[in-house]
Amino acid sequence: MTLRARLALGLAIIAVVLLVPLLVVRDRLGRLHTQVIELRDSEFKASLALGKLRDALGDVAQRETALGIVKTDTVHQQLLDAIHAAQGHAATITASSHDSAARVLVTRLEAMPELAVREYEAIKAGADPDSVSSAIMGPALAEVERVVRRIESSILIAASTRVEQAESALDEAEKLSAAALVVALALATVIAIWLTRSISGPVEALERGMRAVADGELEPKLDLSSDRVDEFGRLATSFRTMSRQLAELDKLKAEFVSVASHELKTPINVILGYLQLMQEGIYGPLSAKQTEVLATVESQGKTLARLAAHLLDVTRFEAGGGRIDPRPVHLASLLEELERAFHVLAVQRGVEFRVTVADGVPDEVQWDVDRINEVMGNLLANAFKFTGSGGRVELSVAPSDHSVRIEVRDTGAGVPPEQLPHIFEKFYQADNQGAASARGSGLGLAIAKEIVEAHHGSIRCDSTLGEGTTFTLLLPDQVDPRRRTGQHRTAELEAVS
Repeated sequence: MTLRARLALGLAIIAVVLLVPLLVVRDRLGRLHTQVIELRDSEFKASLALGKLRDALGDVAQRETALGIVKTDTVHQQLLDAIHAAQGHAATITASSHDSAARVLVTRLEAMPELAVREYEAIKAGADPDSVSSAIMGPALAEVERVVRRIESSILIAASTRVEQAESALDEAEKLSAAALVVALALATVIAIWLTRSISGPVEALERGMRAVADGELEPKLDLSSDRVDEFGRLATSFRTMSRQLAELDKLKAEFVSVASHELKTPINVILGYLQLMQEGIYGPLSAKQTEVLATVESQGKTLARLAAHLLDVTRFEAGGGRIDPRPVHLASLLEELERAFHVLAVQRGVEFRVTVADGVPDEVQWDVDRINEVMGNLLANAFKFTGSGGRVELSVAPSDHSVRIEVRDTGAGVPPEQLPHIFEKFYQADNQGAASARGSGLGLAIAKEIVEAHHGSIRCDSTLGEGTTFTLLLPDQVDPRRRTGQHRTAELEAVS
């Protein structure tokens, strides 16, 4: 399944899952609405009609009492009208209530007009109104009152039952909606986690691969299969193709630079050889001007030879072919030799030079002394080059957990902070070259870094512009002479904090 299809499916499932609680709530609210409508159309309507019926029955009782006093056709007709009004309300109750008492009520009210006529005729015949009322209309009204009370009780019970049912339905709707919401959120969370992992996992694998390439490992192991049928499978294939091509290009570049720098050494040496022969007068005497010109040419030729040698060195190390030959080295002798070598330069430039050795430094280490001499010579030469008269250069050595910590400090021009991450790159030269006594090739620090890392050590630079620079090396006291490979050139020791 492609990534797009996976995302679409996941989002669709989440939408459906979240829609289920809404449908459940809508169904329960629909049932509740139906029950409220039924309550309105039956018990509530019957209750209103029952109230009006009571009013009508009260009117009947008043008209019947007035008939016994006035004894006119008008009052008699008003009594009949009141009875008919009560019959109408009774019909409404019968239509709204299924109680059998409602039908009894209608039957009783249907008989009352005839009773009203008999009572009126008896009163007109001279009978006592109270006696006639007690014998004819009184029992009927009393019976109707009993039926009304029974209907009222029945309506109240039915209404209470419907209200309880509505409350139960509402409570059920709340519980169902809450449960459905919890289930929906749980399912949505599971699907979201699945989608996140299915995307973040391959992305993290690609990120690790890109970071390895950026760190110089041009053919890293990618924890992502090219057999995947989604976009990540195609990305993995493209990444492996890209890294393989980069490795091939890096190898070709290293081979080209190595061959070119190696081939340059022969004509340069020939040129320097003939220059030496000319300076010795083999080809005849030289004038003072010619001697001066030849000296300049010889100086530039030696610079070119040194540049070719540096290029060859750094290329060999980058390609994994840079060898080191560790052997026992008396550390005190190495430091004394460095101190003697740079003492003259310190005197010439008017710079204070000091070598300090802390207690606990091993007497003997296992290093490639020629390579380490090259590193230390380069760092000290840079320190003197950027430190003016009256400044200070210090070489300090101290022990550090089966390693030797070496620091080269100066009070020179310093390096701008934004340029510090680049000073170990080939051909990079900081903006402080104006303070240098001579310009370099930009390869010395790159070679130094490769030599230090070939010893399984680390090198770093700390600098403050205008105040000075400190190079810190951390070298194991015992070094394995194995050669590094081009795809695994990583520092084994962390940078010194």
